[in-house]
Amino acid sequence: MKLRSAMSAAAALPLALGLAACGSDQPEATGYKPSAPASIPAATPTTAAVPQKVAPAAHLDRVTFVPAMNTALTKQKSWRVVGTMTANGSTLLTMDGVQTADPVALEMEMTGAAFEGKTAKIIVIKDIGYASIPGMTPAGKYARIDADDAPELRELLEGGDPTKIYKSFEGAVRSVEFVGTEPVGRQLLDRYDVTVDTAKALTAQGKKVPAGVPKTLTYSMWLDKSHLVRRLEFNLMGMSMEMTMSDYNKRVTITAPPASKIVR
Repeated sequence: MKLRSAMSAAAALPLALGLAACGSDQPEATGYKPSAPASIPAATPTTAAVPQKVAPAAHLDRVTFVPAMNTALTKQKSWRVVGTMTANGSTLLTMDGVQTADPVALEMEMTGAAFEGKTAKIIVIKDIGYASIPGMTPAGKYARIDADDAPELRELLEGGDPTKIYKSFEGAVRSVEFVGTEPVGRQLLDRYDVTVDTAKALTAQGKKVPAGVPKTLTYSMWLDKSHLVRRLEFNLMGMSMEMTMSDYNKRVTITAPPASKIVR
């Protein structure tokens, strides 16, 4: 696998997260506000209190979804993402990485058939990337890549800033549907199916729309009560991606490899 191909694979994580949290062309609402429970009148000497139904909590929709996610995610300084990419029932790639938003940095390991079962490592700090790729670099060594020379690295950098992603995908959301509350791991999460206009999403990032890409793409997303994404799934042209997001705001330190481990 070439170095740029490895960067493209790594870019799938932050990019996928951004696609799912893309913007809306509808006016922003004031935010998520659960409905207040109906009041129950006090009992009188002649009339017993009549139980009233409690109004269900309001769920996010096409108008409120993006503002709520934007508010939640932009408060996070770091997070961990674990992903699995499959096709035709076979695992192509597994990814495990941490990101920081300020400064923008990423450290990720990838394993799969693309690397002959071995592990590749990617480190990105500001506008410089370092890649250790089996078969391309000596074991334990990294190749240095400048963002100006590799557009794939630029995708990684932009993917690390949620506010840029929201802005670049403004107007791409077609619909947001609340599916239900489901147990995921040890949490009860709200699942939403978010459908985006594929062409608008890609064009907003300055990318060409590949032939054969469907007009819309639907992401299944599981959010916690603070509207942070905890799980995400999507299928595109025979490829499936499953991701989990965790360790929000945990202390993370990402450093460049020492000069002795950089081969070029």
